[in-house]
Amino acid sequence: MRKILVTGGLGQIGSELVIHLRNIYGDDNIVASDIHKNGDESVIYGGPFEIVDVLDGKKTSEVVSKYNVDTIIHLAALLSAVGEKNPARAWDINMNGLFNMLEISKERKLSLFTPSSIAAFGPDTPADNTPQDTIQRPTTMYGVTKVAGELLCDYYFKKYGVDTRGVRFPGLISYQTLPGGGTTDYAVHIYYDAIQKGRYTSYIDKGTYMDMMYMPDALNAISTLLEADPSKLIHRNAFNITAMSFEPEQIAAEIKKHIPNFEMDYNVDSVRQSIANSWPNSLDDSAAREEWGWNPKYDLSSMTKDMLEKLRTRLGK
Repeated sequence: MRKILVTGGLGQIGSELVIHLRNIYGDDNIVASDIHKNGDESVIYGGPFEIVDVLDGKKTSEVVSKYNVDTIIHLAALLSAVGEKNPARAWDINMNGLFNMLEISKERKLSLFTPSSIAAFGPDTPADNTPQDTIQRPTTMYGVTKVAGELLCDYYFKKYGVDTRGVRFPGLISYQTLPGGGTTDYAVHIYYDAIQKGRYTSYIDKGTYMDMMYMPDALNAISTLLEADPSKLIHRNAFNITAMSFEPEQIAAEIKKHIPNFEMDYNVDSVRQSIANSWPNSLDDSAAREEWGWNPKYDLSSMTKDMLEKLRTRLGK
């Protein structure tokens, strides 16, 4: 049975992933961690929880030793829009934090999963059906750290034999936890405002396609890749994965099927729009499907139905 440390365990992905993994491996085998103790109480008190700053390699290593951890899922990072406000901080956390996790994994012979992102691509990347292996010249510090992180994980696998694995996540949509400052966050906020206000002002312009994924599929991707046969993994660090691609008006049209009076207008954020323009419209995820059986369950229609149902219950609407 795995013993897993999750860094960034109170973030958008971490809050749901910890519960998902505890359901698979048992509560005592999943150690959640973050730099604070302000978040989902089911994560904090439903199993082991530790205050961990990933920039403190010594303390992190002590936690690994304390719980006899054999796998690290490293989620702690600054996201795209937040990272552009403080590029130096984004580099420090995203790169030095990952370096510490890789060093601990090398020394203790651990497995390491860390996600990359569609932000690892840039304006020179083929925008439609973006290949698994293609040019990566991102224009954000977040994207730069994700490309560097992919290469660093490849290096530790090839040079030291560290079992590193990862996926390139698209925008993630969840009814459980609000996002943490990414460019694709509008695709979460629109559902909240649809229910609470009946309207939404999009900071992403009409006609802007971006890849997206419902959180249940993202969680399944992590746990499936974690257990995949290593002999079949060719692109072990940063598999393209996707579930759907849409523009703001398409998600609005889908919401209107359930909330007919819903309205959307636009007030474009030039920073986040420029980031979105540099990202692919859609990804080719055939490598993930072939190498470890990736198969998402939700499309825009089924996700919208489930999101609205779950949010109405959550918000008491």
